[in-house]
Amino acid sequence: MANPITGRKTPEQLQAMRDGGAILACIFADIRAHVQPGMSELDINDFVTEKIKLYGATPTYREPVPNFPGVICISTNEEVVHSVPTDYVFEAGDVVSFDLVITYKDMKTDSAFTMVIGEQPSGAKKHLINLTERSLYAGIDAIHGDGTTTNEIGAAVEAVLSKGKLGIVRDLVGHGIGLEMHMPPDIPNYKTRGKGTILRAGDTVAIEPMATLGGDRVVTSEEDGWTISTRDGSLAAHFEHTVLITEDGAEILTKV
Repeated sequence: MANPITGRKTPEQLQAMRDGGAILACIFADIRAHVQPGMSELDINDFVTEKIKLYGATPTYREPVPNFPGVICISTNEEVVHSVPTDYVFEAGDVVSFDLVITYKDMKTDSAFTMVIGEQPSGAKKHLINLTERSLYAGIDAIHGDGTTTNEIGAAVEAVLSKGKLGIVRDLVGHGIGLEMHMPPDIPNYKTRGKGTILRAGDTVAIEPMATLGGDRVVTSEEDGWTISTRDGSLAAHFEHTVLITEDGAEILTKV
């Protein structure tokens, strides 16, 4: 039985999320191959706009809710999430996170990744990116199917980030997803009191660890009201997948 919090989905809706997730993964592959120093965040926003249209999806961020200024969040260096694309021109070595939600046949899928522009990550940047991505898969691996709790996922994510001595952003969490972009339940990236929410087979959730090379405190831009950055100016990384809870495990929907 599906979790009444996130709502029962029909087989057709789940297939739409699989298809939408595959489209999203292809767009991310396109971004990785395309982005380079000298391009601006707005250049990539335009590029993604065309790709979404080409693949037959629509940009969820541009819907009346949330009415975001761009089609994709592009968070550079100390920016964590929800960053509005600007005319900033990428430089080699910039740490950039791309966070995208698309709608396909009325169903939403959400994913994010972080990369270094124009060069292979090394040193502290490599540590930040590798450990944040590893924590995402640790959270997914913690899903044992129907009956998994959100706290089991959060504890697994936290264990990786804490061992790596990274700052764990606690003011922002993962979430349920499907007919809406943000739905219950919250999926914290750390262990909380109690068991959290019990997830049922058929539930779809977005797991999204956010980590920093410094502290866990964040601030929201007073200028645009969207961009969230580290308070101490430290570099941040963000990885995310939309995941289907199955009877005995998990299926990553935003991966080909």
